[in-house]
Amino acid sequence: MKGIRLHKQVAKEIERLDPFTRRKLAELFTLLTTGESLGLPVSRPMPVIANGAHELRLKDRGGQYRVFYFTKHKDAVLIFHFLKKKTQGTPHHEIEIAQSRLEEML
Repeated sequence: MKGIRLHKQVAKEIERLDPFTRRKLAELFTLLTTGESLGLPVSRPMPVIANGAHELRLKDRGGQYRVFYFTKHKDAVLIFHFLKKKTQGTPHHEIEIAQSRLEEML
């Protein structure tokens, strides 16, 4: 079983979510630490960021959210980016931030 490592900015963003959404994220993080492979509609690969990077897809009454994570680290699942979805695609600057944060955590 792997641990979870959150980027400090992601931790701040998650704290701002409502309790139901935080609980749902915690459940998904637990599945990831046990090696569970999540698929659509909950998760999808994000090879544009890195091999082994994925996005969790969450929705609540406050909006749609994306949480980027990396599973190929040896002892932890790295949670490296969070955003509130406002457009159809992922904006390029968000991808750049995600890549930078992942490199920082590795």
